[in-house]
Amino acid sequence: MRLQRALAAYENVNVMRLLPKTIKRALSSSVKAVKSAPRETFVERVSAGPGLKEFLNVKAVSKFKTAAQEEEIIPYLPLDCYNGKGRRVFFEVYGCQMNTNDTEVVLSILTANGYVKCDDIKQADVIMIVTCAVREGAETKIWNRLNHLKAMKEKRSSKKGPLQITVLGCMAERLKQRLLEKEKCVDVVAGPDSYKDLPRLLAISRHYQQSAINVLLSLDETYADVMPVRLNSESPTAFVSIMRGCDNMCTYCIVPFTRGRERSRDLESIKQEVIALRENGIKEVTLLGQNVNSYRDTSKETETTENVSTVPGFKTVYKPKIGGLPFSTLLQEVAKAVPDVRIRFTSPHPKDFSEDVLRVIRDYPNVCKNLHLPAQSGSNTVLERMRRGYTREAYLQLVDTIRFYLPNVGLSSDFICGFCGETEYEFQDTVTLIEQVQYNVAFLFAYSMREKTTAYRKYKDDVPQEVKSQRLQRMVKAFRDGATELHRQYEGRKELILIEGKSKRSDDFVFGRNDANIKVIVPFRTLPKGKNGTTSSKRHIEVGDFVVAKILESNSQVLKGEPLYLSSIKDFYSNV
Repeated sequence: MRLQRALAAYENVNVMRLLPKTIKRALSSSVKAVKSAPRETFVERVSAGPGLKEFLNVKAVSKFKTAAQEEEIIPYLPLDCYNGKGRRVFFEVYGCQMNTNDTEVVLSILTANGYVKCDDIKQADVIMIVTCAVREGAETKIWNRLNHLKAMKEKRSSKKGPLQITVLGCMAERLKQRLLEKEKCVDVVAGPDSYKDLPRLLAISRHYQQSAINVLLSLDETYADVMPVRLNSESPTAFVSIMRGCDNMCTYCIVPFTRGRERSRDLESIKQEVIALRENGIKEVTLLGQNVNSYRDTSKETETTENVSTVPGFKTVYKPKIGGLPFSTLLQEVAKAVPDVRIRFTSPHPKDFSEDVLRVIRDYPNVCKNLHLPAQSGSNTVLERMRRGYTREAYLQLVDTIRFYLPNVGLSSDFICGFCGETEYEFQDTVTLIEQVQYNVAFLFAYSMREKTTAYRKYKDDVPQEVKSQRLQRMVKAFRDGATELHRQYEGRKELILIEGKSKRSDDFVFGRNDANIKVIVPFRTLPKGKNGTTSSKRHIEVGDFVVAKILESNSQVLKGEPLYLSSIKDFYSNV
């Protein structure tokens, strides 16, 4: 604009006569420089301007105007403003393993855009809360945490610059409006499918001092092109997300509404990520998904065109998937690619435990004989209200089939007590199922109603809280009695454990997990390499070692043993 005025003044003879000689000379040189510069074309001017994506998914909230007076601000910033330029990010992660993996995806995206991970919240410029919305208790904890962070933000010194608070994940999608309206301290709200947009959202919030939001759910985003940056580089274990979303629509569950429809990553990208983790020293990988064993890679044409079949006695509310590569193929390909790495997976649905999957688990030593088999209830009427798609009898038949293929399998499960309308008689069916099956690990909860779910629209949360609490205690007792009996069978056996770190109670002990995913505690010792190792080959146990231990004691929670020697998956199972 100034150059245009200078040009107009230069060409106006009357104006030029009135100006001093020094200004005339300066004006003359400026105008000549403008005229000699190459002229920008229309296409170049358009290319340098904002694109459509720059104007989407941002809600500008004025701090000084009422809603009626609010002016719309165009949320455009040049791409170089998206760079964090060394701004420090602190993460607080709540909920499941999927949230941990999501955090590693976010860290990868932010690191590529100039942000740096920070381990001290007092030094952070950005605080990211990765949230869970599955249960009410988790949400309550996060609301309380936000109140604390609000006070921290208000006390922050202006010399340090603004402190940005970001809410990510399931709670962000479910309570987006409330987060922005009630918690004025929240600067950015991002749902599970919008993490790639975080550099832009953070830049807009910082530049305009307004809240920025993107909670759009995707039908195809799997973050397959993002290599996660691990939060704990010292751990010998890692998570790999193979799919996102869920189609099951259980009436109590919020996940389909916060994480969207089910979609799977292509098999090759998963295999390459697992291989990369192995090359970086990882000894155990857990494949993650909301419904992991319904994985289906349809990215390429395959000879398989038949429908995906469920376990006999199970049904779904969605149409059967057609074609593609099933979970059994993925599991087999990953197991073959990294034979010296343990493979686990979670969280599955019982309906998808085909015999093909069970045979792969049986035939590959590095695929752990540990299955999560969520039952939720032992009552047929409650299971029907939950829309689980199976009966108690079908579930028990599946357990028998699993133990036929995998006699020493470690089973874990989820159970909910106090679901809408649950009677004492129906709850008793849950207790007897826990007693009959016997689980090594169980996740037990009292029901909490979630908005948006079918149960919220269709049923009434009519079981009193004190009754829920009593039933929860009874479930815990039934589980612990069964686990104690199961774990006693390990006494005297040799187990291969992966050492994960020092025991919380004493530096003289270390802990790891066996094939069945049961925690095992052993003394910190020097051990020989191999069953017939010599004294000269002895060394101290280290994190990431596979150790053969003889189990001496047990209870419902852990096993205790004596470490014998260092081994590998191949050597241990070749000697069994």
